[in-house]
Amino acid sequence: MTAVDRIRDWQDEFTAWRRDFHAHPELGFEEVRTSALVAERLASWGIEVHRGVGRTGVVGVLRNGNGQGRIGLRADMDALPMPEANTFAHRSTIEGKMHGCGHDGHTTILLAAARYLAETKNFDGTVHFIFQPAEEGRGGAQAMLADGLFERFPCDAVYGLHNRPGLPVGQFAIRPGPVMAGAVFFDIVVQGRGGHGARPESTVDPVIAGAQIVSALQTIVSRNVGALDSAVISVTGFTAGEAYNVIPDSVALKGTVRAFRVETMRVLEERMRAVAQSVAAGFGATAEVTWREIAAPTINTPEEATAMADAAAALVGEPHVERNRSPVMGSEDFAYMLLEKPGAYIHVGNGTGDAGGCDVHNPHYDFNDAAIPYGAGMLATLVEQKLARVG
Repeated sequence: MTAVDRIRDWQDEFTAWRRDFHAHPELGFEEVRTSALVAERLASWGIEVHRGVGRTGVVGVLRNGNGQGRIGLRADMDALPMPEANTFAHRSTIEGKMHGCGHDGHTTILLAAARYLAETKNFDGTVHFIFQPAEEGRGGAQAMLADGLFERFPCDAVYGLHNRPGLPVGQFAIRPGPVMAGAVFFDIVVQGRGGHGARPESTVDPVIAGAQIVSALQTIVSRNVGALDSAVISVTGFTAGEAYNVIPDSVALKGTVRAFRVETMRVLEERMRAVAQSVAAGFGATAEVTWREIAAPTINTPEEATAMADAAAALVGEPHVERNRSPVMGSEDFAYMLLEKPGAYIHVGNGTGDAGGCDVHNPHYDFNDAAIPYGAGMLATLVEQKLARVG
């Protein structure tokens, strides 16, 4: 019997837990109910529980045998500040909050893996089950690291996963090297001198300067990033005046930057500041750029990516594991844990069409419960292979 088969015996129970998490979403650093339930269930299986790691994070520790190997398995717990459009029974009960990215499923997957490993104990060493808060742009990984995550819970390697809509259930996708982009949110405030819309010659028009900055930013990638590298600069907001006949004093731009290399991110920051300030100066205005890093690039170490793919292949067969999936421009703050330790991050099939194919961050999204045994089984098999018993 494989780990998937055993975990599938608990399918109804874990489906109910996942749907309960979905119905009670909590934003980053507000995961009080979720973390309490996680801690309670870990403790019920005899797993040592540590609460309040990185504010609302939970770490479970399971030791077996005399092995010195130590593995970290990580899942995120937070929801998104967005409305839900679904009408099923387990839809969000909290207005304006939704598990629109599947973290309810990730939490359940890690719980299922923990229960299986606590029951079977077919490994020799230590497993740290890391339930992380605040992945969605609020710095949960950094908070856990600042709270001494790897000093208190040493890991030789750390592993994470994410559901992937459009990838069939029972399939996995991974790659060595960059797998997800680093992400930055930026704000640009263009300061001019307002006045009457009928007399623009007496003003320093920040709207014109801001519009030119938007256009100029689009040249940065094409002229500063190598053709074999990848990067994106998107201006996603432009806030100016409200009256029809008033040129405002200032305008505000905002947006996001994505890239797969830290060095590329640094180049983009330098060029964006220079372009915004120089374009504004050309119109007699000034520009202040605020650059806020949300996530570093997620980079899998080759050895650990192979280990994760091997664990998946042991369960579902090599044809169902894509080992060199193209990287995506989405971001993941698990990247900060990978800056500290070797590790890897894998995508788990969430299904296609009506059964799991709706993309994440969509008000109609829902995690596919059929994926729970596969994600959990892969993590459990990874532990059994990496911390294999000898003799």
